[in-house]
Amino acid sequence: MRLLVTGGAGFIGSALIRRALAQGHSVLNIDKLTYAANPDSLAAIAGDERYSFLQADICDGATMAESLRAFRPDRVFNLAAETHVDRSIDDPQAFIRTNINGVHTLLDTCRTWLQEAGDEDGFRFIQISTDEVYGSIASGAFNEASPYQPNSPYSASKASADMLVRAWHRTYGFPAIITNCSNNYGPWQFPEKFIPTIVMKALREEAIPIYGDGQQVRDWLFVDDHADALLRVANSGEAGETYCVGGDATMTNLDLARTVCDLVDDRLGREAGASRQLIEMVADRPGHDQRYAIDHAKITEALGWHPACDLKEGLVRTVDWYLGQGEWLNRLAADGRAGSRLGLMQEERK
Repeated sequence: MRLLVTGGAGFIGSALIRRALAQGHSVLNIDKLTYAANPDSLAAIAGDERYSFLQADICDGATMAESLRAFRPDRVFNLAAETHVDRSIDDPQAFIRTNINGVHTLLDTCRTWLQEAGDEDGFRFIQISTDEVYGSIASGAFNEASPYQPNSPYSASKASADMLVRAWHRTYGFPAIITNCSNNYGPWQFPEKFIPTIVMKALREEAIPIYGDGQQVRDWLFVDDHADALLRVANSGEAGETYCVGGDATMTNLDLARTVCDLVDDRLGREAGASRQLIEMVADRPGHDQRYAIDHAKITEALGWHPACDLKEGLVRTVDWYLGQGEWLNRLAADGRAGSRLGLMQEERK
């Protein structure tokens, strides 16, 4: 297939592109190259004749329309998004612009192009969303019927985008699919997210901040498993459907931090428990959800997908990769692009 991937220089997008090319697809990657993009994540496939790249903003309707006409994709995967919850607390406008207005632009340009091309039957628009749109769940797990209850500017912006996609399908017959995934982790993730932050802080022997009491629970999904799920949806998913993608790996933030610390110590030959001593409980994030968990029964039964990488294996692969990126991590920390606390309310900064 011909796949147009927006946000393909990001963490999940680059994993999707690497797997798509390995499966024989052709890919056009459109990415604005914001702070979290990393072209190095695609260096291994940059010379592949089936791969092309365009630096552009999904809010630029003219460029998006031109790209659709020139590339004529069978699938559009929208992974272009602002994603860090803490940043959304500081600057919600950036999230509204990209995550809502950008999705509206993509939907309209894709719909117009399909009308011009006269071939909607073979096309799918796949909106990659998050379990955070469902809010917090006390027990059990989210599924495709769970109500939306977003609690952060980030999750509200993603929920809004999902609603637009749903409306375009129901109103215009636009052939769209939504996927909602749990917390991704793995190599190439920008070190503002939880696991790479722990590794970076432990490596540099700096305080490791854990919000609140650390008892928040997350469901962890290895990024390559997510990429596999997305390609299965692209191959066999039905228009108008939603698919929840989870990792079968729930753990409290504090327990996960301790596990990662122990892996770092083991790999670096440090005294057992040394990095755990760096853990520091800090003021909780405003609107922090307590628990996420995903029931992926639908995509498993319908498309045969299930997570292949368990949390133990995935963490080993992830920690080993980051420990080999010390120069990059130190550079990001030195110039202030990673490692600083974001998302504090204004009165808490004083």
